[in-house]
Amino acid sequence: MPLDHKISEEELDWRLRVFESLSFPTLILKPDKTIVAANERYLEKFNVTLESIVGKTCHEVFYGCGDKCPRDYCPLPTVVEDRQGHSTINRIVTEDGHEAWEDRVFSPILDEEGNVKYIIDSLRDVTRLKTLEKELGETKEFLEQVIDSSPSAIMAADMKGQIVVINPAAEELFGYSAKTQRNLNVEDMYPPGMARLIMRKLRDPSIGGKGKLPSTKITITNARGQEIPAELTAAIIYEGDRETATMGIFHDLRDKMAVEAKLRAAQENLVQAEKMASLGQLAAGVAHEINNPLTGILFYSNLALEQMEPDNPLREHLQYVIEDVHRCKDIVKNLLAYSRQTTQTKDIFHLNTLVEQGLGLIRDQKIFRNVEVVRELSDHMMMLQADKNQLNQVIINLVMNAVDAMDGKGKITLRTWRDKGANKAFLEVADTGCGIPEENLPKIFDPFFTTKELGKGTGLGLSTAYGIVKENGGEIRVKETGPEGTTFLIEMPMYTLTDDMNHTNGHNQEDEV
Repeated sequence: MPLDHKISEEELDWRLRVFESLSFPTLILKPDKTIVAANERYLEKFNVTLESIVGKTCHEVFYGCGDKCPRDYCPLPTVVEDRQGHSTINRIVTEDGHEAWEDRVFSPILDEEGNVKYIIDSLRDVTRLKTLEKELGETKEFLEQVIDSSPSAIMAADMKGQIVVINPAAEELFGYSAKTQRNLNVEDMYPPGMARLIMRKLRDPSIGGKGKLPSTKITITNARGQEIPAELTAAIIYEGDRETATMGIFHDLRDKMAVEAKLRAAQENLVQAEKMASLGQLAAGVAHEINNPLTGILFYSNLALEQMEPDNPLREHLQYVIEDVHRCKDIVKNLLAYSRQTTQTKDIFHLNTLVEQGLGLIRDQKIFRNVEVVRELSDHMMMLQADKNQLNQVIINLVMNAVDAMDGKGKITLRTWRDKGANKAFLEVADTGCGIPEENLPKIFDPFFTTKELGKGTGLGLSTAYGIVKENGGEIRVKETGPEGTTFLIEMPMYTLTDDMNHTNGHNQEDEV
């Protein structure tokens, strides 16, 4: 078929052979979209004859075009105007109803004056490629949803350390947003030197295998510079043998560690309670056994002392015996208080009143000569229902211990406050002494444990205070200690009118039963 009357038959034959040898179905169109030629590949693919399509317009033979062919759908008008090649990928529906995709490439053939005389329209079936793209897109979208919805913090970086992926959980953990990830480097997420240490472990095949780091406890740094304990599982991403990226999955350990700390504290309290109960039984038995002999010794010593002459040289020795017996009786008294063998009387009173009364009951007020006593007492209502005399003993003991820890010189601060939501009242007794050595902290409430010189302490003060506070429904612990001093914290349940109502209702229910 002649394309140009000026070309020779030999050249025409050559052009037709090239046209027929094209591997893609191809048409030759006029600028008005009329088909003037089609290669064998086209005729075979669409199972048509040359005569059945020549003279028709392209939109009459292509699926999906119909009578109208929108400009943004078909680039042929643009090819004529620009005299440049254009392509488009179109979705079509075949006669059997299946979806297909075609890549149509339009190439203009110009005449001697540079105008478009014909257009070569090549078609390539890209249905498989588009299907793969769609599947890959769906897979990518699914993976992004998995990463974004993961409760674990997930982060990935290139080999320069630049963050490329950070999911919402990681944004929350680290305090950075996805918008700022391009300006972030992985080293910003760790304390100095930690990122390089992790890379060394990742490259060490003896740790978790090539490019893998099993679950490891680390410290990370958030946007506010806070260090957070975390658990990290990491890997290097490879293309062949080439390292291309790293990824890490982080778990915040703060909640877990807080639960573990509470569990340890509960276990320690249970052990302490069991130990104190056993020692309490022992203390009560010992106290009762030695109380009667001590009473006899004191009676006969006083009797002997009264019958002695004032200048008898044994009189002084006998007075020492009586003093030591009184000291032993005080120890017995403490043992009975520790073992809770004494009668308990509960009153309703204000915590601040208890503090003032406890300070006033200290016999030797001269100990405060070089000691500053500071009261930081809350104005809130903090009523307690407990044995006031027993709690006075606790305050006296804590204050006297504070004075001893400061060698009689320093500052003691008694501070009260409340937590209305928890219905708790608190008392702090803080000193500026030398502090409690860490190795002694687990033993300070044990009976007979003391760091004082022989003869200056029985080791029953804090153990008795512990028993009294627990007996009255409270808690006592060391809030903090160090070279600057020690703070003891007493926590007590606050009394409310509801307590009386519940108590009354309980009696009524029993009466009804």
